[in-house]
Amino acid sequence: MRVLSIDGGGIRGLIPARVLAEIERRCGRRAGELFDLVAGTSTGAIIACALTRPEPLAAERIARIYLEEGPVIFDRTLLKRITSADGYLDERYDADGLVASLRRHLGAARLADADPAILLTVYDIERRRARLLRRSDDLSMVEAAHASSAAPSYFEPVRAGGATLVDGGVFAANPAMCAYAETDGDLDVLVSLGTGEHTRPLPYEQVRGWGRLEWVRPVLDVVFDGTADAVDLQLDALLGARYVRLQTPLDEASDDLDDVTPENLAALEREAERLIAARDDEIDRLCEVLTR
Repeated sequence: MRVLSIDGGGIRGLIPARVLAEIERRCGRRAGELFDLVAGTSTGAIIACALTRPEPLAAERIARIYLEEGPVIFDRTLLKRITSADGYLDERYDADGLVASLRRHLGAARLADADPAILLTVYDIERRRARLLRRSDDLSMVEAAHASSAAPSYFEPVRAGGATLVDGGVFAANPAMCAYAETDGDLDVLVSLGTGEHTRPLPYEQVRGWGRLEWVRPVLDVVFDGTADAVDLQLDALLGARYVRLQTPLDEASDDLDDVTPENLAALEREAERLIAARDDEIDRLCEVLTR
């Protein structure tokens, strides 16, 4: 079984989209033809739906959507900035732009239509439990991708399937371990695509006096980053050469989920290019495995 897993990370989903475009170019095939299961969290869930929907999108097209529509999705009016107190009293963004983009590119597709199999992470805040969405769940891809990407403090929770759901990144920013559990050990290769590793420090002198208000935004990044790193360590130990993690430090681009300035979008593209160049031989070997 060949598995693809894509991390959460907001606009930084541009990085795995570019890496996937390179894999598709080298293999001469769409990602959905190369893998038996595609798992995703948050922005990774959006990519997973785009790859597995009927008439799937090419990864190159997905990357262009991030560039073209990211600034619309992460856009706040002056009124929203004021009424939300910059995200401290209400969510930072209305979901209208996100939902419109999902409807435009996922259409009427449902999880049951996914080919190959799909696995998305969400968290049910009423039942207080992690959930994994599969083809057996009676949800549209728009509903599922919206719920998986509803990051607390960024977007409102989503009512879907009789539940109140938020971003699966609160427990699986890197959904690769969830994907591995789906294989029952029948695994040829697990490819895990990161959205850029945090490098911005939180110095002691800066944070030692922080309370709830100051920690609201940073703690979400810490949780997402920490859980992703933990999964990477575990799978590397468990699977060895069958596990391929393509991740890059964010040496130039911002680690913010919502930095859609032209300068940062260009920096994210350069981060992806550096990752592809640094792992060139490994990507070639991976493509050989995927096309056997």
